[in-house]
Amino acid sequence: MSYNIHHANPPSKPGLIDLDAIARVIRESKADLVALQEVETGTKRSGGVDEAKLLAEKTGLHYKFFRAIDYDGGEYGIAILSRFKLRNVRLIPLPQKVEAEDRILAYVTVKVDKQKIIFANTHLDATRDHGNRIVQMQRILKEFENVSLPVILCGDLNSVAGSGVIDLLDAQFKRTCVDNCPGTSPQVNPRRTIDYIATRNIKWPLLEYVVVEETYASDHRPITAAFSKQQE
Repeated sequence: MSYNIHHANPPSKPGLIDLDAIARVIRESKADLVALQEVETGTKRSGGVDEAKLLAEKTGLHYKFFRAIDYDGGEYGIAILSRFKLRNVRLIPLPQKVEAEDRILAYVTVKVDKQKIIFANTHLDATRDHGNRIVQMQRILKEFENVSLPVILCGDLNSVAGSGVIDLLDAQFKRTCVDNCPGTSPQVNPRRTIDYIATRNIKWPLLEYVVVEETYASDHRPITAAFSKQQE
């Protein structure tokens, strides 16, 4: 699963933090690996809580929070939840061409049965200029270009198909949805597909790709991809 959770604030209820709603979406998906964007810990607007820790407790998953920036008395960034033990945890700062909010790539290694997999999460720049997203994607691809392990890359890329960013992604990764992909943003009547799950070196067949029709918990719809454990 990849899910931009909007710091667990339902858009229809300004100021409310509803972690139970996010946890419900994750549990109902039955996802083994979850990449979350827009996660907070210790911020005033989120009541000072550690959102990743609480979501892990509510879903029964292992977790790791990755700080991108300091924000509102706490930290703001991304998180990974996993049914499997997290190993080789990495945080990579991403570059910029124009000054903007700092962005990061985070990834871990997990073992599914006997297969090691890299599970990665990112949230690319949201400014109008594409320059930051281009150099950020280039840095992500450089990180994995010589990796032989299977890689699952998730995230809010703030980019649509046909953009330079997604063209770069497609050169090294295989998106789990390519044609006629349902929109992911905004959550009601979504007009754009900007959230992605993409793979590299994966030999498991893709069984299903779903944009979850969730309209309350966040301003994005979550996406899931299911793979068979039987290799092609």
